[in-house]
Amino acid sequence: MDVSKMTVSINKAINTQEVAVKEKHARTCILGTHHEKGAQTFWSVVNRLPLSSNAVLCWKFCHVFHKLLRDGHPNVLKDSLRYRNELSDMSRMWGHLSEGYGQLCSIYLKLLRTKMEYHTKNPRFPGNLQMSDRQLDEAGESDVNNFFQLTVEMFDYLECELNLFQTVFNSLDMSRSVSVTAAGQCRLAPLIQVILDCSHLYDYTVKLLFKLHSCLPADTLQGHRDRFMEQFTKLKELFYRSSNLQYFKRLIQIPQLPENPPNFLRASALSEHISPVVVIPAETSSPDSEPVLEKDDLMDMDASQQSLFDNKFDDIFGSSFSSDPFNFNSQNGVNKDEKDHLIERLYREISGLKAQLENMKTESQRVVLQLKGRVSELEAELAEQQHLRQQAADDCEFLRAELDELRRQREDTEKAQRSLSEIERKAQANEQRYSKLKEKYSELVQNHADLLRKNAEVTKQVSVARQAQVDLEREKKQLEDSLERISDQGQRKTQEQLEVLESLKQELATSQRELQVLQGSLETSAQSEANWAAQIAELEKERDSLVSGAAHRDEELSALRRELQDTQLKLASTEESMCQLAKDQRKMLLVGSRKAAEQVIQDALNQLEEPPLISCAGSADHLLSTVTSISSCIEQLEKSWSQYLACPEDISGLLHSITLLAHLTSDAISHGASTSLRAPPEPADSLTEACKQYGRETLAYLAALEEEGTLENADSTAMRNCLSKIKAIGEELLPRGLDIKQEELGDLVDKEMAATSAAIETATARIEEMLSKSRAGDTGVKLEVNERILGCCTSLMQAIQVLIVASKDLQREIVESGRGTASPKEFYAKNSRWTEGLISASKAVGWGATVMVDAADLVVQGRGKFEELMVCSHEIAASTAQLVAASKVKADKDSPNLAQLQQASRGVNQATAGVVASTISGKSQIEETDNMDFSSMTLTQIKRQEMDSQVRVLELENELQKERQKLGELRKKHYELAGVAEGWEEGTEASPPTLQEAVTEKE
Repeated sequence: MDVSKMTVSINKAINTQEVAVKEKHARTCILGTHHEKGAQTFWSVVNRLPLSSNAVLCWKFCHVFHKLLRDGHPNVLKDSLRYRNELSDMSRMWGHLSEGYGQLCSIYLKLLRTKMEYHTKNPRFPGNLQMSDRQLDEAGESDVNNFFQLTVEMFDYLECELNLFQTVFNSLDMSRSVSVTAAGQCRLAPLIQVILDCSHLYDYTVKLLFKLHSCLPADTLQGHRDRFMEQFTKLKELFYRSSNLQYFKRLIQIPQLPENPPNFLRASALSEHISPVVVIPAETSSPDSEPVLEKDDLMDMDASQQSLFDNKFDDIFGSSFSSDPFNFNSQNGVNKDEKDHLIERLYREISGLKAQLENMKTESQRVVLQLKGRVSELEAELAEQQHLRQQAADDCEFLRAELDELRRQREDTEKAQRSLSEIERKAQANEQRYSKLKEKYSELVQNHADLLRKNAEVTKQVSVARQAQVDLEREKKQLEDSLERISDQGQRKTQEQLEVLESLKQELATSQRELQVLQGSLETSAQSEANWAAQIAELEKERDSLVSGAAHRDEELSALRRELQDTQLKLASTEESMCQLAKDQRKMLLVGSRKAAEQVIQDALNQLEEPPLISCAGSADHLLSTVTSISSCIEQLEKSWSQYLACPEDISGLLHSITLLAHLTSDAISHGASTSLRAPPEPADSLTEACKQYGRETLAYLAALEEEGTLENADSTAMRNCLSKIKAIGEELLPRGLDIKQEELGDLVDKEMAATSAAIETATARIEEMLSKSRAGDTGVKLEVNERILGCCTSLMQAIQVLIVASKDLQREIVESGRGTASPKEFYAKNSRWTEGLISASKAVGWGATVMVDAADLVVQGRGKFEELMVCSHEIAASTAQLVAASKVKADKDSPNLAQLQQASRGVNQATAGVVASTISGKSQIEETDNMDFSSMTLTQIKRQEMDSQVRVLELENELQKERQKLGELRKKHYELAGVAEGWEEGTEASPPTLQEAVTEKE
């Protein structure tokens, strides 16, 4: 097919008119991709179109591109992958427009990006998604994990399809006949491709979910079922709405989904599933479906039109002018030859035959299209019949399996009946045992409740007794005050009575004297004497009553004193019981703390028997630090034990020491186990055995603390001996520094940094020289690839030079701020581990630059591998990350030089990524130019090369696995040697950059 013709068809298909894409133009684009085996012409034309400024143009581009991905050549996907980022940017740009075609274009571009990614991840799926059940099984490679992931990807793919489907319907005014307008058809036309994709995706997800439910538990697939139900509801509704539109009725036959979704929990429901089949009717003769006329057809049409013109001319002016309008022989009396008339008649017959032939061609094309549609219908019916036959076979197999299951169940039932009596006897015995256990448990619960109540009652009694003692003392004081007050009143009244009696005696004497004087008034005196006698009797009665009241008060005071003595006795008994209870509680606390400590230590010992539980290799420094802490903790524990024996109330210090010893012991055992992983076999076994022995001695020591006695019962000598042995082994495993004199470290740092700078400059000069040679000797794609790769390498060397300068500035700042009055050499010697880390990192950077230049030289010459250049780039990135990590160990986090170093590190990472990207791009360009030509090969030769290629693939996969294992061992050995030779330690000194640090530095 002519490229110019395809260009014209692309421009006609993708235009700014708001009408649907004509099928004949789209068909020409599809045939063009098959003709040129790719989409180069399509993208060369599309890149010149203003897709970012016209939404209708972008919408029609998406429609045509979707058809090419489905029905075009398989290389369309490969040629389009380089434009993925441009499609994503265009999607985000159109997403800012919420009206018109803007939102539609954004969603359609996102769908196309998702389709490209899906087919890239799953190359077994063709663009039109048509696969058989066997091909679907092969796509999952018979691995349930692959089927699980494939189902998730299909859900994502179908979600994008449904999103576009729903958005198109939402943008239409469904109250009007939009499907008969040009604007409505422009929006609805791409949905035909969406319907075709959705029918296949729905069918595959149903089959994959039934397969997953046969392999995995139902709970694991709950998320899959929920997501399927949501998409099933949407797809069913959209299919129903689409089938009612007049536009789709003449172009496509849309299937209808079942009323209820499949029941994946029932395996036999798979036989009820019918794959939805989309039928495209035969095309009718319409302006859109007219075939594109070739040049010969146009010439034939001109000839036929010319013949018609001649016939009309003959009818009007006569036949004499029809043969040759410029032949004047007839006017001069010269008649035309009969051969000329015969030739003219034959021309007319040929023209008529050509017209008939064109009509027959058109009719045959229409018939062929109708037959193709009928063939599609018959194929769909055949597929449905095959599916029904397969369902029937599956049902038969299922019934046969059910019959076997029923037979097995009958045999199991007979066995169960035979063992029923025995099971009943066991059940009765278990029931009796359960009853006894239940009674025992109830008794224990009741005893526990009684103890709790007794404890509460004792506490309450103590509180009440203390309150009663206070009240009793207060009442005692009140009674003593009342008694003293009553005694004072009695004494006062007695004194008053004595005084009154004395006065009465005096009055009696006076009366007797007056009686003698007043004998004449005897009756009056007798009367007075009787009155005074009555008064005296009354006063004597009152005195007797006061004396009896005082006696009663004395009896009450004696009773209160006896009650006070009884209460004091009860209080003393209560205090004694409380002391005993507190002692028991302290003992229980000590026992509980000791048991918890033993459990912690026993768990650590159990981990020694399960090496997979140890996550990573440990450090001897941490082990020695933990051993030192344990020695101090043992001394503190012995002091706390002595204090507890002297004063049982002081138990807090002992409990703290026991808990601390348990956790330190657990840490020491864990550190010892992890340290033994990176130690040589002999010291590793000795360290593990020493840790086990120390754990057992610690358990014995804690058990001795429970016994009542003196400090000699808990001897820690065995524990200390084990700690000494662990400490000796740990000191042997400490890393050793480089064999460099301390006074030479400062000079060596400057030398290595200068050597690294010189190596970078040399590498830059070599790259410039290689670039000059390549420009002089290479041309075409090879020159373009070499210039791009060498240019990126030059940028990388410049970024490394900036990084080295920033590192020097930061090191100078660290030395000046930390050395004080010492010289720089003394500072380097004092921080030897940090200095050795800088030296190692600098060497790695210089070495990586030299190796990368050698690899680039070989690639430019055509004798090297692109993968070696990419590996060298990654190695340089890791070396620079190591240099940054070693430089910033002692730096202030707010230092501007540190910020400048980190910025330079990001520049190196960006330059490294540029080298890798240019290498990958160059490799793809070179490989595209070296495509094999299979046109001249026979079937046997192709089959032979296919078998050789499969053998080579298996060999390469085996070699890849071995190389990865070798790479892991080399990295492990590298870090071990680096840790021993360069003194990487945890703490304040330089340490190798971990994976997290490298990733952080790269970001």
